[in-house]
Amino acid sequence: MSTKVDVSKIYGKIKIVNSFPDYKVKVVKSFADLHVKEVTSFPDSEGKWKLVDSFPDFKIKFVDSFPDFTIKYVSSFPGKQ
Repeated sequence: MSTKVDVSKIYGKIKIVNSFPDYKVKVVKSFADLHVKEVTSFPDSEGKWKLVDSFPDFKIKFVDSFPDFTIKYVSSFPGKQ
């Protein structure tokens, strides 16, 4: 699947929202555009997300169809695949 979003720049403080997202994201088990690792500190590189309630870098809405890009949660090697 080709995406027009540069997913390598989607990292940092992420807020999960139900409306007015920056990006709509679908969680998949394989062939993801971005492998995401949830971290509690230093979300400073590709694929590292720290979930926050305020002052996010990006707002994400999880969807089942028509996503801007897809992610897969991983425990190691986050980033674009």
